[in-house]
Amino acid sequence: MTRKIARRRLLQATPLFAASCLVAGLPRPARAADWPTRPVRFIVSFTPGGTTDIIARLVGNALGEQWGQPVVVENRPGAGGNIGTEYVARADPDGYTVLVGSVGPLAVNQSLYKDPGFRTLEDFAPVTELAGVPNILVVPAASPLHSVADLVAAAKRQPGKLSYGSTGVGTSSHLSGALADHMAGMTTVHVPYRGAGALNDLLAGRVDFMYATIPSCIEHVRAGKLRALAVSSLHRSRAAPDVSTMAESGFPGFNASSWFGMVAPAKTPSEIVRKIAGDTIALLKKPDIEAQMVNQGADPVASTPEEFRAFIAEEIARWGEVVKLSGAKAD
Repeated sequence: MTRKIARRRLLQATPLFAASCLVAGLPRPARAADWPTRPVRFIVSFTPGGTTDIIARLVGNALGEQWGQPVVVENRPGAGGNIGTEYVARADPDGYTVLVGSVGPLAVNQSLYKDPGFRTLEDFAPVTELAGVPNILVVPAASPLHSVADLVAAAKRQPGKLSYGSTGVGTSSHLSGALADHMAGMTTVHVPYRGAGALNDLLAGRVDFMYATIPSCIEHVRAGKLRALAVSSLHRSRAAPDVSTMAESGFPGFNASSWFGMVAPAKTPSEIVRKIAGDTIALLKKPDIEAQMVNQGADPVASTPEEFRAFIAEEIARWGEVVKLSGAKAD
């Protein structure tokens, strides 16, 4: 081979060699075998102390021990959960930022808001549903209402007199009341609050009833400060098995439960999504974790990413109908 030919071949190979060096120097995509190598953030789009926050910390602490890396719960509340949810939708899809979300932002807000800032099924990779949490219809201990039938009779006797608190317009606590009004043909007054204000005013007797998540009020029920009339799920809750469902109380098919689950940014590698899902599903099946969840008022649910995606799609459609009949809208 002449020196000229050898030099020409070297020049032709040089771009390929340089490109291979550049590729070798780029950071490798995250792999399940390597992940996590640093702390993982669980974003909660509501204030500390609420149901989403409680579940996120319970699951996050246990997964952190398993992974050997801290799981840091970061609260980013605002706009009905949209602020924190959108933040995760725009985060790096590397598995280190995960949303512990709920029915409100992930399903209800898709029809409640004209533009929530994200599209759930397009902007997220569903990981797993964590828990189903029924709302529980509660009244103050001193209330004359001892059953759902009592409430309906009182509301029909004096339309617009009874009031119920909620954690905000379009939340499941609001839409549960709107759905009950629609199904019973009664008129009650919705009083929206932010955060824990609704429950505090219920305890003080400033509103007549509330559809509160079980974790937020179960200790008040156990202490005798609130009376439970019914749960909003199709089936009784494991946390309150003696409380009848709304369906058993004269509202066939009534279902206005909250739920909570984990989603990651849409382009998160599927093997990372599956690792998080697999580890979380295994965790939820541990007797001690399951018992803690039930004690908090949550019924554990361990679903695959595919099952969770199908469930979210169904919930977006179902809650869209409830939002429509309620007439609720948010800016």
